[in-house]
Amino acid sequence: MYKFDVVALGELLIDFTNNGISNQGNTLFEANPGGAPCNVLAMLNKCGKRTSLIGKVGEDIFGVELKLVLDNLGIDTSNLVTDKKVPTTLAFIHTIKDGDREFSFYRNPGADVMLKEEEVNEKLIKAARIFHFGSLSMTHDEIRKATKKALKIAKKYKITVSFDPNLREPLWESLEEAREQIAFGLTQCDILKIADNELQWFTRESDFDKGIARLKAEYNIPLILLTMGRRGSRAYYKDFYAEAPPFLQENTIEATGAGDTFFGCCLNYILENDLNNMNEEALLEMLTFGNAAASIITTRRGALCVMPGCSEVESLIKKENR
Repeated sequence: MYKFDVVALGELLIDFTNNGISNQGNTLFEANPGGAPCNVLAMLNKCGKRTSLIGKVGEDIFGVELKLVLDNLGIDTSNLVTDKKVPTTLAFIHTIKDGDREFSFYRNPGADVMLKEEEVNEKLIKAARIFHFGSLSMTHDEIRKATKKALKIAKKYKITVSFDPNLREPLWESLEEAREQIAFGLTQCDILKIADNELQWFTRESDFDKGIARLKAEYNIPLILLTMGRRGSRAYYKDFYAEAPPFLQENTIEATGAGDTFFGCCLNYILENDLNNMNEEALLEMLTFGNAAASIITTRRGALCVMPGCSEVESLIKKENR
């Protein structure tokens, strides 16, 4: 019997998002709990799944707040470690046209990259159906060792592994290092979620089908999810794929957490179905739900605390006659 549906390892941080201008003409920032792996868990929790995060925060006001938020959401924090010396990681998000973003990180170091391999709880990973991670836990030596230990444990117990490259160029010493570490992640996963720009950068192919074909040939990943922003999403599985159009919102604010929301929905669908026995109809159903949920999150500031519930997503799908 599994104790958790999904255990994730990675960053838990504060996303400071633009929220207007003060009376003095200064930019106002709203402190939103965030971090891609935890956003995924938050969506899964909304779907009724049991989740846990392996990570590290600072012993400061932000770290205390983040732990409280996860506890209130029902995400297990038994392996959320605190660092007395290094502060909680912060990210400032500047929204540009079409809801896209630019990031400024305060993370050199930040507490999340200081997670040590001896702080990874093997029993926690052993008790999961899926182990999830992203490339931000591969940017620094300490957390890279911790991530590789976690992956060895997942492989040891034959646990399904999901991976999100989530490329954030400012966090890497070089794009060559990013490419090397993301390539390692691709060798480890059974489920990959990759954005269109990440696919083109990594494969050097402008055509999506050719890029996916390269990934499948080199890494033999059973299921590849491709997010294409305002163009929707695709799922590549065995020798076929499905594509679902987006749900475009007139009141979109910004895209923070949209990909994580989508991925959380897809992992939820996989948990409720058989990854080894999917057809085009199932893929389309999965993508449609994920696209709808992602579109809802773009109308809200932040992501982790404001994930849509299943009934809200289903209502949007029904409204659009999908």
